[in-house]
Amino acid sequence: MEEKDLMDILRQRARRALQLAIGVAIATVSGGALTTALADHPTSSMQSFRLPPTEPSANHYTSYPAPYRAQDAEADATENGESGEGEEQSEEEEEPSIEEQFEAFKSQLSDLEESIDEVAEVAGNKSIVVSGSSKSTMKVSGRVHFDDWGFDTKDDTIADINEDLDPQNRLGFRRLRFGVKGKVRDNMEYKIEMEFAGGNNVEFRDAYLGWNDLAILQTLLLGNQKRPYGLDHLNSSRYNVFLERPFVIEANNQDARRLGLCAYGVSDNERWNWRYGVFNQRNVQGLGNYIDDHLQLEVAGRLANTLWYDEISGGRGYAHWAVSGSYGVPDPDAINGNEARYRTRPEARSSNRWLNTGRIANASDQYLLGLEGVLNIGAFSVVGEYQTVTVARDLGLSDVDFDGGYVYVAYWLTGEHTPWERDSGTIGRTSPFENFWLVNLCNGCCDGGWGAWQIAGRWSKADYNDDDIFGGIGEAFTFGMNWWWSPNARVQFNYITGEITDRDTDSAGIVSGDYDIYGARWMIDF
Repeated sequence: MEEKDLMDILRQRARRALQLAIGVAIATVSGGALTTALADHPTSSMQSFRLPPTEPSANHYTSYPAPYRAQDAEADATENGESGEGEEQSEEEEEPSIEEQFEAFKSQLSDLEESIDEVAEVAGNKSIVVSGSSKSTMKVSGRVHFDDWGFDTKDDTIADINEDLDPQNRLGFRRLRFGVKGKVRDNMEYKIEMEFAGGNNVEFRDAYLGWNDLAILQTLLLGNQKRPYGLDHLNSSRYNVFLERPFVIEANNQDARRLGLCAYGVSDNERWNWRYGVFNQRNVQGLGNYIDDHLQLEVAGRLANTLWYDEISGGRGYAHWAVSGSYGVPDPDAINGNEARYRTRPEARSSNRWLNTGRIANASDQYLLGLEGVLNIGAFSVVGEYQTVTVARDLGLSDVDFDGGYVYVAYWLTGEHTPWERDSGTIGRTSPFENFWLVNLCNGCCDGGWGAWQIAGRWSKADYNDDDIFGGIGEAFTFGMNWWWSPNARVQFNYITGEITDRDTDSAGIVSGDYDIYGARWMIDF
């Protein structure tokens, strides 16, 4: 039977039940002759208030939930003299009062409402699959990001910075992800997300199991997940204003996700939220596991506060600040496995990293501190972050310090605003006032809108030079334009102009160079 038919049957039975309840209430108030009439009626028993069946059909007993099929079957058997229990009932046994019958009916009605809600949840969300045995759920999700990059390098030294390769234009998938997530009774969740943009080199991204509604901890996730390293890192790539993240964010994240155990919490008024946990520092997305005698553990946390949120305007005004920090213990003896390393691309999808410290030898401890802030007033927003990293070294070598940050402003030309998720301290999904699609109407006419348009500018800088480490200094300005076709589809355009200075290369020594880069992205998510 179709879901629509099932819903119609359930609603019909609910209406009949409600009518019956009104009748019982009237009888209770009026009393007297009406009460006597009900008592004399041959069906004036508990079964008289069972939900009336639908029109008989070949699939009558499969057209509505099992509990009510059983009740109807039992009632039919009683009426036909086939029930042993019904025959044993004494004629002198006192019939239940109208009040008792009404209470029994309310219980039946409550069960029916729960059944309707369950069916409505599944029927209304086609992406949810419900297991018939475990009551677990599975929701399908995915995203497709298709990029086009063009490199205009002004200096030949950029080839040296790009590891002796002249930067080449790129056309292809930046992200091609497919995943599932859901709930497992009674308070567990899971998520598995795979990345297919690497062709045959398939990797997982978020992959964890979790527990909800815990005392003190609230939510606890175990598996591969993002470390709480700051705003731009925690923002989803589905909503970020620019195609790629700033220098300092990418370099310090070291490819984002790690195996770990992390707790997530939020205050009752959603003004405060926090994340903290312990992680392994190795990126195992391509291997699936970490095997070594040195765990290279890291503890990390973030405390965020939404200090102003305009409820009246629906969140068109808000202010936010947060502090992040981490402490990690890399393996000082590892040659290729020491995770004290900071590298990043030029805020565009180049083939190699243009800032790169390499693995820092004899690194024993590393510390990160990050500060962030957001101010949004209507269609305008300003966002900024600053992060500093200290790496302590053994064998009498001096500590090295790296730092960087960014600031960007953004404005919606069509008047929308960037939503704010108070429970996580991240930006949310923008919904255009009108979608872009041209829709065919009758008589050959079309209807549609212009979508949502946003412009933005970002300044970014990161310094990975200190003492004997020359990972380079990067500085760039990015102009961006975002065209939202719908809440789930948009096109992005970026123009980047920047320079890399004092970068130690293998072939040419310490070099510098300027560059211009053009980028575009077509993206959808579901």
